Amino acid sequence: MYTASCFCGGIQLKLNCEIPKIFVCHCQQCQKAQGSAFVAIAPIQNKDLEVLQGQELFGEYSSTPNKKRVFCKKCASPIFSARLDLPEVIRLRVGIINEALNADIASHAFTDYKAAWFEILDGHPEFSEAVC
Repeated sequence: MYTASCFCGGIQLKLNCEIPKIFVCHCQQCQKAQGSAFVAIAPIQNKDLEVLQGQELFGEYSSTPNKKRVFCKKCASPIFSARLDLPEVIRLRVGIINEALNADIASHAFTDYKAAWFEILDGHPEFSEAVC
């Protein structure tokens, strides 16, 4: 079990599942949404995410017609994204998890769009398109 929180602490979450794999996305949308070279996510079942505090702080942005990005309205921390055609799965931003993760990177997606200043050196599989 893990807990997670936004930067200001207004959103407090409990994850009732293991996180065995982390997926890294290098697409330009994720770069802009995270303000970094990539996003690190863990796909989890929606039923395994328990909101302990701060449901009223959840803000949403529809980045594409079929995808929403959820963030804290107070501090703007990215929380997760979700595809509207897969409502049972969310893509949790692993940077908000409070405990150390014992998970390995599964793969890198959209590597054709990776930031020029970032080099992938970890040896994990790389894909030019989406994988999760």
